[in-house]
Amino acid sequence: MDIKTTTDILKEAILLEQRGMAFYLNIASQTQSEAVRRLFTMIADEEQEHIRFLSEQYRYYQKHNFFMNVALQTGDTPDDIAKSVLSAEMKSQISAAGYEAAAISAAMDFEAKAVELYSSRSESASDSNEKALYKMLADWERGHHQWLARIDKDLREEIWYDNNFWPF
Repeated sequence: MDIKTTTDILKEAILLEQRGMAFYLNIASQTQSEAVRRLFTMIADEEQEHIRFLSEQYRYYQKHNFFMNVALQTGDTPDDIAKSVLSAEMKSQISAAGYEAAAISAAMDFEAKAVELYSSRSESASDSNEKALYKMLADWERGHHQWLARIDKDLREEIWYDNNFWPF
C-alpha cells in the first residue's frame, strides 16, 4: 500500500495547480476569443494564487511540522462569477462544438479532480489546520467547477435552441 506523507500530498497539490495554470494559460494563448482569453487568464491567476498559498504552507510545514492556521476566505458565489464572466460577448464568440467549449469541458474535469483530491485529504487529515487548508482548497476548486459547469450548460442550451433540439 502506498502511504503518502503530508509533504507528498502538498507537493502533489502544488503540481496539480501548476498543471492547471499551464493548461489555462495555453487555452488563453490559443483562443481567438478575447472573452475566453479573459476567462482562462482569470482562472490561471487564481491557480497561481493557490500555488503561492500551498508553497507557503509547504515551507511552514517543513520548518514546524504542523500547518499554519488557515483563515477561510469568502467571496463571490460561483453563480455570481458565472454571470459576470458569461457575457453575451462570450456566448457569441464560442461555438458549443468548438475548441473553446471543449476547453471548458476539459477544465471542468481538471477542477473535479482537484476537488476530489482536496476533499479526500480534508476528510482524512487529523490536524485541524490541515483539514481547513484542504477544505478551503476544495471549496475554491468546487467554485471553479461550478461556474465552468454553468458556462458549459448555457452554451449547450444555446446550441440546442439554435438547432431546435428541444422536445417541445
